Amino acid sequence: MRWIPGGDRSNVEDRRGSSGGPGFGGGMRLGLGGMLVLLVLSVVFKQDFFTLLSGGGGSGGTTSAVTDPGAPPPAESKEEHTLADFVVFVLNDAQKTWAEILPANGGRYQDAHLVLFRDGIQSACGFAQTASGPFYCPGDGKVYIDLGFFQELRDRFGASGEFAEAYVVAHELGHHVQRLLGIEEKMRRAQRANPDATNQLSVALELQADCFAGIWGHTTQERGLLDPGEVEQGLNAAAAVGDDRIQRMGGGSVNPDAFTHGSSAQRQEWFKRGFDSGDIRQCDTFSGGRP
Repeated sequence: MRWIPGGDRSNVEDRRGSSGGPGFGGGMRLGLGGMLVLLVLSVVFKQDFFTLLSGGGGSGGTTSAVTDPGAPPPAESKEEHTLADFVVFVLNDAQKTWAEILPANGGRYQDAHLVLFRDGIQSACGFAQTASGPFYCPGDGKVYIDLGFFQELRDRFGASGEFAEAYVVAHELGHHVQRLLGIEEKMRRAQRANPDATNQLSVALELQADCFAGIWGHTTQERGLLDPGEVEQGLNAAAAVGDDRIQRMGGGSVNPDAFTHGSSAQRQEWFKRGFDSGDIRQCDTFSGGRP
């Protein structure tokens, strides 16, 4: 991608030099890597560990991580510094895009914060470790990312390239947009009213976040920020974290009833729908739209 380092960090909390206490719960949106972890646990112990995502298995702690004001700045390699700059660029660019889009669609954008951490972090949604992957916490309106996940995205999931990394950030910001529009809370109420549809509704929420990520991607193409082949990087990243592929990686058979994020084909399709249209009205995953 064509981007400029050194962007505004006023919405960035760098907690790579701090740590939080244990605890889990509060409705955290599980990150990409964490899906595989919970799947393996569910298979091994024959228990649905995905119920932890709705807060049913945790403490529901709401304490934010505390950074020691006297702690030295986190040590980082040149590569990590460049990656942090890139993530900040995507954050700022996507937020500017949504600040322009939402007023025309019945909403008002409020900036999310990005929290960079290492190893583990305490959020308003509970404690999360690196294995959880990037996640959005609706309890505090923040996106949490351990930059080490992008190496995992390349090595474990086989999705490389800057636009693949940008897709991850844009997807999590898509959850922020859902919260601002009241979609996330409406979905939670529907899950409580109809527990049998919990996974189905979760899939719809995740696919819509993919579509929203595609809308931001659409604007980057219009502005000439993408290099040849980078659209495919985003599509590959979406496919790499499909539930069916992750279930196969976990050594089990594909079980659509256990999907929480959507199949590879679904995730690609909804990302592409947003990317091709640039229209939020094309992202209604809750009304039985194809696929």
